[in-house]
Amino acid sequence: MTENDAKIEALVPAWLYLPDIAEMFDVEVTKVRQLVKDGQLIAMRRGENRSLQVPAAFIDGGQIVKGLTGLLTVLRDDGFSDEEMLEWLFTPDESLPGTPAQALSENRGTEVKRRAQALAL
Repeated sequence: MTENDAKIEALVPAWLYLPDIAEMFDVEVTKVRQLVKDGQLIAMRRGENRSLQVPAAFIDGGQIVKGLTGLLTVLRDDGFSDEEMLEWLFTPDESLPGTPAQALSENRGTEVKRRAQALAL
């Protein structure tokens, strides 16, 4: 495990396996893999078997948390790697308050997206 992986492990409280997400979404696991490939979700290889997992905070019931996909696009356009995006999303921000991931799940996506856009300036 790299130092960056350890940092992300410490920040992200819970993870979901792709087959579990597929079950929640009532789709085939290949569809969830496609969401990751298309950049709509971020997945990391974790655990002893290095299986792909997605932060649980990105899933709300049977769908992706509102605003996440657009936010990931903004961060990617700013030059963030997947690891940097995870770190930013799960690092507490006193001005929000909480983490950007929490704010998204609380339907405060506009605030979070504004902060992400400001990073590019």
